[in-house]
Amino acid sequence: MGAGKTSIGRKLAERLGLVFVDCDHALEARTGATVPVIFELEGEPGFRAREAALIAEVMQGKDQVVATGGGAVLDPGNRRRLCERGFVVYLQASVQQQLERLARDRSRPLLAVPDRRERLEALAAQRGPIYAGMADLPFNADGLAVATAAERLFTEVGSQWRRPEAA
Repeated sequence: MGAGKTSIGRKLAERLGLVFVDCDHALEARTGATVPVIFELEGEPGFRAREAALIAEVMQGKDQVVATGGGAVLDPGNRRRLCERGFVVYLQASVQQQLERLARDRSRPLLAVPDRRERLEALAAQRGPIYAGMADLPFNADGLAVATAAERLFTEVGSQWRRPEAA
């Protein structure tokens, strides 16, 4: 959360000549409800079920950069699909960087708590090892402007991933 998945992912997709898919935005478009409303009405389990179904569908595609929600990796099926069908980049950002980027953002249901730092630290402790364990490429985006991060990531991804040639 706040690592730059959407902003950097969009720029990276543009640079690679691929389609960009933001799973949270796609889910909102599909349901006609925002992520906070889905959380409110269905709770986190309902949201995660919708997210998993969408990821299963999206990962059947090709020629795309996909940004998932930060908690998508909690589902073993999502992890399997992402690792089998994609090149997984773990965008790393410090809790301090996340706090700065999310300072005015009130749309994150998991951050609707009195102590945002504590919540982000707990999420990092829970999710960090999962991200690290499945990443083809860990990338530290901490303190980088979006354009700089995307360009550096393009260079790193380009050295490890090659777009499949058209058949």
